[in-house]
Amino acid sequence: MRFRTRIQQSGRTATGIQVPEDVVEALGSGKRPPVKVTINGYEYRSTVAVMGGVYMVGISAEHRAGAEVAGGDQVDVEMDLDTAPRQVTMPADLGAALDAEPAARRTYDGLSYGNKSWHVLQVEGAKTDETRQRRIAKSVNILKEGRTR
Repeated sequence: MRFRTRIQQSGRTATGIQVPEDVVEALGSGKRPPVKVTINGYEYRSTVAVMGGVYMVGISAEHRAGAEVAGGDQVDVEMDLDTAPRQVTMPADLGAALDAEPAARRTYDGLSYGNKSWHVLQVEGAKTDETRQRRIAKSVNILKEGRTR
């Protein structure tokens, strides 16, 4: 599906595009379909969200840079249903810590893509090794208790 829209910016960094209702309906996968978004030849994966009764897809700083766009820009968007499986690449140290705690590993393996991503991003976002190890331990403890976050 192809449509033209303006990139909306809220606050200093929150940006996204409004997806027309007919586009979401044409994708035929409910109100929160996984999608491949192409702007200026740059493609990324996302999910349509409903915010304030409006269908939206966010555009992170990384994706804005890749597509060379900014809030307020008028853009042509290509949006297709994303049926490819979503997989999270786990850092080796997090994987080893989960393998050492079978209950945590079982919980992790049963998580949704979004919850798996959350744990991985917490670890990968650490600026120091000390912080990284602390975040790994926190994730393992949470998962060992059977909680997602």
